[in-house]
Amino acid sequence: MIWRRLLAIAGAVFCLANAAADPADQLKNPAQEAHARALFREIRCVVCQSESIDESDADLAHDLRQLVRQEVAAGASDAQVKADLVGRYGEFILLKPRFSFANAALWLSPFVVVLLGAGVVFLRRRPATVETDDLTEPERARLAALTDN
Repeated sequence: MIWRRLLAIAGAVFCLANAAADPADQLKNPAQEAHARALFREIRCVVCQSESIDESDADLAHDLRQLVRQEVAAGASDAQVKADLVGRYGEFILLKPRFSFANAALWLSPFVVVLLGAGVVFLRRRPATVETDDLTEPERARLAALTDN
């Protein structure tokens, strides 16, 4: 009885795993398919936004996978495939955008905020010093009286 349940669970898992990747969509050349799948993990699904097109079940992700497969089958390099997608969808399509002047503010702003925060903390912790050389004798006496209390 328990073996039948385990066999049914194993069969269901096997079916679900195979349903995720339709064999009709895959390239005939296994090396090209592996290359395309590696690219899938670097390209963002513009519908889901937090997933790669490899993980997404959205229709647009399926279309993007087909597009990448066509370009890989045609012999396009990684850079050419990414450049084509960036041309269509913008830099957002890449899960790891390139460092450029246009997005430097996004890359550098966390460091700037930390440095500014450290500067504020450092400046507030410094004790206030009073230069007594510029004070007159009555002012020095009053300062001494205030600091003694």
